Amino acid sequence: MLDINKTLPSARTLAENNSVRIKGESADYRKARTALLAEEIELRRHIERVAQMRRALPPGAEVKNYSFAGESGPTDLDGMFGDKQSLVVYTYMFGPQRERPCPMCTSLLASFEGEARDIMQNVALAVTARSPIERLKHFKSERGWRDLKLYSDTSGEFSRDFNAVGPNGEEWPGLHVFTRRDGTLRHFWSGEMDDSTADPGQDPRGAPDLMPLWTVLDCTPEGRKPDWYPKLDYGR
Repeated sequence: MLDINKTLPSARTLAENNSVRIKGESADYRKARTALLAEEIELRRHIERVAQMRRALPPGAEVKNYSFAGESGPTDLDGMFGDKQSLVVYTYMFGPQRERPCPMCTSLLASFEGEARDIMQNVALAVTARSPIERLKHFKSERGWRDLKLYSDTSGEFSRDFNAVGPNGEEWPGLHVFTRRDGTLRHFWSGEMDDSTADPGQDPRGAPDLMPLWTVLDCTPEGRKPDWYPKLDYGR
């Protein structure tokens, strides 16, 4: 683990000592790429510093044992933990008023599906939405998801308390982490990005970005197109 107080070699030194070269690259390309590599190393270090700060948060607020409808029947927040001490919950924009779920949420959850079994080796993982559980199960089957665990917030209480639904019924996605220590359920961390924290020309998002889609596109010359978003279906 990187000690945020430890003196490290400068990112520039590490970048300049990097031995990777691409056949046919120009001197101008290598100079620019080395400068970029130094910034990438700094970014990696900053991400780790932020993660350490997150892990060092003091105990969060105690939370009630909310009730849900699971795929196998009624359950509660405590039941979502299984045998784990930490629980990650994604609040899915798929309320009963929606004909179809949010495409952005669905794109993110598709990536979670691919990692779910690995994630759940370490912590519990759950997806909540306000649609009835049978509707959630039908969509899960349609997408071919096998490992994500979906839960219906039948009363909407959890969604309201954790900013997934606004006073006018508008929906917001969210990622939340809870802990269970000595039988006590606590909130540990939630993403807190909204329109008030967004930079000009960008959607509200945290850092690091959770979506592999954007991570890949950020590596390309085209980058993220500000007017393009994923769809539920692209046809054939």
